[in-house]
Order: sequence, then structure tokens, then C-alpha cells
Amino acid sequence: MSVMVARKKVVRKWEKLPGRNTFCCDGRIMMARQKGIFYLTLFLILGTCALFFAFECRYLAVQLSPAIPVFAAVLFLFAMATLLRTSFSDPGVIPRALPDEAAFIEMEIEATNGTVPQGQRPPPRIKNFQINNQIVKLKYCYTCKIFRPPRASHCSICDNCVERFDHHCPWVGNCVGKRNYRYFYLFILSLSLLTIYIFTFNIVYVALKSLKIGFLNTLKETPGTYPSMSLTVLTVLEVLICFFTLWSVVGLTGFHTFLVALNQTTNEDIKGSWTGKNRVQNPYSHGNIVKNCCEVLCGPLPPSVLDRRGILQQEESTAQEGSCPRGPGTQEPPATQGPGQAQEGHSVLSLQVPAPSVSDTEMPEEKQRMPGELPVPSLDVGRAEH
Repeated sequence: MSVMVARKKVVRKWEKLPGRNTFCCDGRIMMARQKGIFYLTLFLILGTCALFFAFECRYLAVQLSPAIPVFAAVLFLFAMATLLRTSFSDPGVIPRALPDEAAFIEMEIEATNGTVPQGQRPPPRIKNFQINNQIVKLKYCYTCKIFRPPRASHCSICDNCVERFDHHCPWVGNCVGKRNYRYFYLFILSLSLLTIYIFTFNIVYVALKSLKIGFLNTLKETPGTYPSMSLTVLTVLEVLICFFTLWSVVGLTGFHTFLVALNQTTNEDIKGSWTGKNRVQNPYSHGNIVKNCCEVLCGPLPPSVLDRRGILQQEESTAQEGSCPRGPGTQEPPATQGPGQAQEGHSVLSLQVPAPSVSDTEMPEEKQRMPGELPVPSLDVGRAEH
């Protein structure tokens, strides 16, 4: 008797997705491969806030108000939540065309453009699409083998087409697109407020300490005590980090506020899509700042079309073992199983029993059995046993 065990391994779609993205937690987290600057962002935010909560907040809560550390904690938690949401989510990656789809698109392009003589450059692969009485060109992506939707672009770092592509931000370790742009904007907005908040109350902390014992006397205090360490080393370090961060983060927030008011992306602004020589009007703008902000920041969030955790295929691996001994005189009737009774997704145990020496075709006509019917012992066999 031989035993065959069939095992099935489930393969998720995220394991076979093309591009340069990395996945964690069984496909639930999606990021770019270059994550070094993202770790630097976490270090700067966590380090600066930890120093502020450990030293200045305790003094300011006693001297001014206990609401100071509470409001700082709310800003910190909101900034961290929006940062992780931006970094770990799908920005709106468009799936690549399947081989059959790519072949159909190639045939469609050849039928439209016709045969190009040898030595001549083929015409550009472009489709015209009308949005709000404005002609928008849909460009063909030679990597993904698709015509990109309006406002989509191919990210050279992640090697994927992203819907409503804004830019690739190394500070968050991900692309910024249609599905995470609002969280990116809320992150830089809350980070700007948090930076201004910490910078302002660091100055207030230095002023309060200087009013009591004087600024120079505070700097000359013996190193190692709590006031001198927090003022001469830690507070100055926080002030420097916040000062240099303030200009970049606040400036970036102002720039994206301008883009949100116009319903425009960074990619479109850099390329001059709506402000170039043609002076083409932006077909996506509603002509109202409030409506544009509501669409970008409060509009419905489309679901991801990647289906990262979907089952792609099942790979089977079968192992065979040796025969098992059987006692003398023991017989096992052959197992009967109707069609369609096999169970999928479980281990299959099949027993191979040698067939009897006399086949059904050699039996008399009246003793032949139908398929699925158990054999009936003959009278001669019964007499021989008695």
C-alpha cells in the first residue's frame, strides 16, 4: 500500500506584483524600496518631541498651563498617524496589462496607425479624451503596456503607473498619488503646526528661565544639573532642528495649499500643463477654491485596484511513501467514491489496492456488476470456507 500526500501552497498576488515596491504584513503595507530617508524622518520627529516632552513640557505645565503638553501630544499623534497612513498605503498604482490585453492593444494601435515604412519613426501612441469640453491626451506607457488615465504618470523610482500622480516623496518613503495625497497634505500641515508649536515654547522656556536667574547665569550653571542640561544642550538642539525644519516644511505646506486651491498636482505644475505657452485652461478645476479643496481633501477615496492579498495560484507538491505491511488473511474492500466527491484544499490520502485476478469481463453475464456496485461472493467460495 503506497501513500500519496498532496499539499497546496497559497500564493498571494503581492508576491508576484511587478515594480520596485516592498510589502510587509502579508501585503497589507506597501512602500518603496528606498526607505532610508523615511527612517530619518521618524528619527527627527520622535527625537525632537521626546526631548520636548521630557524637559520643557514639565516646566511649562507647572509655570503656565497643563494644556501645553496635552495640545502638543494631540499634534504629535495626528502627525504620526497621517505619516504612517501616507507611507504604508497604496498611492493608486495601476495594474499592468496582461499578455492578452497587451497584444490586443498592440493590434489596435497597428490597425489605427497602419504599417510604418522601414526607416521612418512611428507616430506617437496617443489617444484624445475630452473632459469638460477640453481635449486631454492619454499617453501610452511602454513599461505597463497601457494607455495611462488622465493625470496619471509612471514613477521611475517605484516603476509603476500611479493614478493622479503628484510626486515621489523620499521623506515618506512612498509615491504620493490619488489614494494618499490628502493624508500627505494633512501630514505636512500638522507637522508645520507642531514645529511652530515646539519652536515657540522653546523660546518661551528660555525666556522664563532667563527672567528668574538671568540668561548668562543660566548658561554658566554647573553641568549635569537638570536646568543646565535642558537649556544649554537639549533646548538649543531642539531650537536648531525646529528652525531649519520650519522653513522647508512650512514652505512646502504653503505650496501644496496653493495646488489644492487650484486642483492641480506637483507634476502638472512642474511640466506647466495648464500654464504653458498654450495657456490651456485646467479642466479639473471648478473655478472655486472651496469646491477644489472639498474635492481633493474630502472627496470619496477610491479603493485599491491591486487586490494585493488576493490568491494568485496554488502550487501542489506531492510526496510518496513506502508500502505498509499487512497481516496475513486480511482483506480491505476497494473504496468506492462517486464523481465530484474529492475535497479541494485538504490533504488527500489515496490507497492503492491490487486488483483481483478475475476481471469483470471474464465473469458470466449474470454475474457482471455495474459500476460502483460491490462484488458479491460466489457460492463456491462460501462452501470452500466451510
